[in-house]
Formats: sequence, C-alpha cells, structure tokens
Amino acid sequence: MNTEFAFPEIAAKFTIDGEFVSCERYGEGHIIDTFLLTARCGGKDVRYILQRINHRLFRDVEKLMHNIELVTAFCRASVEKRGGDPMRECLTIIPAKDGKSYYTDGKDFFRIYAFIEGATTYQSVRDPRDFYESAVAFGNFANLLAGFDASQLYEVLPDFHNTKVRYQNFLRAVEKDVCGRKQKVEKEIAWVESHRDLCGKIVDEIADGSIPLRVTHNDTKLNNVMIDDKTGRGISVIDLDTVMPGSLCYDFGDSIRFGCNSAAEDEPDLSKVHFCFDLYKTYLSGYLSAVGNCITDEERRNLPMGAVLMTYECGMRFLTDYLEGDVYFRTSRPGHNLDRARTQFRLVDEMLACYDRMLAAAEERDEL
Repeated sequence: MNTEFAFPEIAAKFTIDGEFVSCERYGEGHIIDTFLLTARCGGKDVRYILQRINHRLFRDVEKLMHNIELVTAFCRASVEKRGGDPMRECLTIIPAKDGKSYYTDGKDFFRIYAFIEGATTYQSVRDPRDFYESAVAFGNFANLLAGFDASQLYEVLPDFHNTKVRYQNFLRAVEKDVCGRKQKVEKEIAWVESHRDLCGKIVDEIADGSIPLRVTHNDTKLNNVMIDDKTGRGISVIDLDTVMPGSLCYDFGDSIRFGCNSAAEDEPDLSKVHFCFDLYKTYLSGYLSAVGNCITDEERRNLPMGAVLMTYECGMRFLTDYLEGDVYFRTSRPGHNLDRARTQFRLVDEMLACYDRMLAAAEERDEL
C-alpha cells in the first residue's frame, strides 16, 4: 500500500462507507495528487477518489471548495430534474465528518469524491469520436449550469483569462528581460505586439454585458471527461478546481486550441503544426448539440474568437515564461517554452486565415 500519507487516518475523517482497505496513486495529474481509495462495505469493495489539494497554487482552499460545492450541487439538481443519474453524470463530494467538504491535518488539505464506475478518462484522442464526445460533455456541462448565477463564484486564480492583464505581464517581462533572452526572440515579441488588438476580445464583451457571465471550467481537455466504457459516450466532466466566472467562449476556445493542433503542443518543427478545420467542425457539432438553446447569438458568433484568443493568450504566456526564466510551466529542455509559444502562434495564423469559414460553421443553424 502507498505510504506517502496516513491514509487510514485521513479516510477516517470522511463519511465513507465501510472499512479502509487500500489507497494507491491514480491517474496522471501533475497539479493535484490523486489516489484510488478502496473501502469494504458488506463484503463488497467501494471505491473513491481521494485527492490532496495543491494549496500552494490554490491558496484559499475554502474558496476553492466553495466553488466546487455550489457547482456540483447545481449540476446534481439539474441532472435529477431531467431524470439522469447524478452519481455518474457529475462529481459527488463525500463530506468530512465535521460537515466540511475537505479535511486538513494542519499541513495538507484532502477531499474525497465518489468514484464514477464504468467510465475512463483518456490522455489523448483515439479517434475523432472521442473529441466529439468531449465536446458533448463540455456542452452539457454548460447546459446544466445555464441557470446558475456565476457571480457567486470566487476567482480562485484572479485574471486567469483576462488577456489584457496577460498582455501587460508580457510587456513587463520584455522590459525587464531578466534572463537576457529578449534579443533571441525579437520576431516572436513583434508577433505578439502586432496582434495586441485581440486582447480586448470577449473581455470587453463580458464587461459591457453583451456576452453573459457564465460558469467556466477553464481546463477543457479530453482527460477531464469521463467516457463510458460500454457506449463510448462522454458522460461527465471532472477536475473542477479551476471553475470560475467567465465565458463559454473560453472553454470552447481552449478545447479547440488543444485538440485541433495536428502536432504536439511543444513540437519544434513548425512544418508539422497545422490547424485542423475538420476537427474544429467535429467539436463544434458536438458542443452545439449539447449546449442547446442556452447559448446566445453573441456567444455563438464569438466561439471562433474564443479559439483564436485562447491560443494567442496561451502562446503569449509561454513566451512570457521563457523571458522570465521558465518559472511557471514545467520544462524538460532548453527552449521548451519557446517551442510551445511558436506552435501557438502558428495556430493563430492559420485560424485567422480561415476565420470566415470558422465563423460560418458556428453560425450555421442546420445540422453540422
């Protein structure tokens, strides 16, 4: 059994069913430590997900869990209202015995979720159907939360998708040039500055009310979707740590940024990096089929801009980190963040080149 933490004692602080059996590392997450907890109840094994919360990144665990409690409770009510199974279609928090949604031993913070049986998360797309089903899952997530007042949520990572703030951070990194790298990336710096008009997109529309404030997941990758083992369908969204107020366009855009790249995010050979329009249409079709009528016309028109903006923002963040000495994103080789930035900039160029087609597909009212 894994002995990193006093798991039997930790488990005993929660309202799990049965007696503790084992606890082993689970999954491939880098931010949160995740473990598969097994208990025995009535002769049967019951499984749970136990996680150690990264309180160095999420410094206010109370606010973090406040967001997750509200969102999961609203999702459960929405699923039940339409006759679904909330134990499979959304995360279920197992409360601590003191009534809180987490437990702390004074040093670390822990939480437990019910294990969603008969479903799997995948690290990469096996075929376009997986990408479609991830779109359905995230579109459904938005639909379930359509009536939720997002102003109730805290910004656990302030200005996470405020591209105007990200741009100012970038300019400061260029000005300070703490590692003396600016001269090596003058072309990339000029590219970011030449596209600075993108920074106000969506941020300004949220501010003036033309795009509604929504619950956003902010990490809309395939590995945060549970795929049913029998049907192959996306049944639920997990990893709600970055749930915050924002725009549907952010979540949609980040999925496109990540999923419609023909190469790896850190591919150094840019001749291999292309925006896959067909995969964009696949995801768009799945997302719109699930989000339903809750999406406004203005949000729908801005879905392609969400893809451009999230890709531009991410590339800018990679370049900022490169200039600052690779202090935020984990790197495994010299120039790693620079390679990442360049792939994002190539994708933005290709997205803008076919933007009219992206917009036409998003505005198409017939079946995609």
